[in-house]
Amino acid sequence: MHTRKRTPLIRHAFFSLVVMSAGVLIENTYYLQVLTFIGINAILALGLNMLMGYAGQVSLGHAAFYGIGAYTAAILSGTMGFSPWAALICAPVIAILVAFIVGIPTLKLSGYYLAMGTLGFGMIVHILLREWSSVTGGASGFIGIPALKAGPIVFLPGKSYFFLVWSLLFICILLCERLLASRMGRALRSIRDSENASRAVGVNTRALKLQVFMFSAALGALAGFLYAHFVGFISPGSFDFLVSVKIVTMVVIGGMASVWGALLGAATLTLLPEVLHGFAEFEMLVYGTILMTVMIFMPRGLTRGLLDIYEKTRKH
Repeated sequence: MHTRKRTPLIRHAFFSLVVMSAGVLIENTYYLQVLTFIGINAILALGLNMLMGYAGQVSLGHAAFYGIGAYTAAILSGTMGFSPWAALICAPVIAILVAFIVGIPTLKLSGYYLAMGTLGFGMIVHILLREWSSVTGGASGFIGIPALKAGPIVFLPGKSYFFLVWSLLFICILLCERLLASRMGRALRSIRDSENASRAVGVNTRALKLQVFMFSAALGALAGFLYAHFVGFISPGSFDFLVSVKIVTMVVIGGMASVWGALLGAATLTLLPEVLHGFAEFEMLVYGTILMTVMIFMPRGLTRGLLDIYEKTRKH
């Protein structure tokens, strides 16, 4: 029992040590920016993993909440003059409200029908971002997003923003782990395994699915907020269907129903384009090949697959 209790503490201490070491030792701004994008994508994948991996609800429109968070931050701080920190609260709240409205009818569906419903929602949001040019800047994008400031500290691409993103990611990981260890987490797993059986033992599956959908949306909006203030410019193309596919791929490759798998999947999919610059036009083909390979040889994702390989080597 003591070992089991100590294991999360060891993981968290190791994670903190690696992040602190990377932030202090790495001086190259490009490397820090890539690591920052990994952190943002990990928050995105973490939110979708809670919905897909633990609750078993497939979503192909997660990029919509990413876009809602980014554009809420941009409009409130760039156009309306609000403090960016006020936008940090408003972005997840608006995403939660949208998820509540969309989730009530959509989550009555299941399987392929749910996937198509969320896909439609994602496409509607993308069209709104592109066509509502008086507010969003339209296809040309939104410029003039101010940098985040906290007293004398200005969070610019580099060490300061790296630490901000990874600190928020760590908080999200702790929050997800706490939620999964609770009664709600056990109920979510039961829905994934058999929704009918869960309903039979008294679990309010409809309310629980809606709650995790809203939680997932909040994390997506948080990632959008961080992305908008990091790059200083956003456009609808950053939140289209292909982005939703990438987030799903991150979850599947890292390992569904694994909090740390979301981080591994985000790191893999963020680093790949940096390595495969020459194959930009075949991006989706490369993603598809990687996804197919992982599904064939590591059906439970990279995290579980690597752990299995490690256990086999230990036995030999």
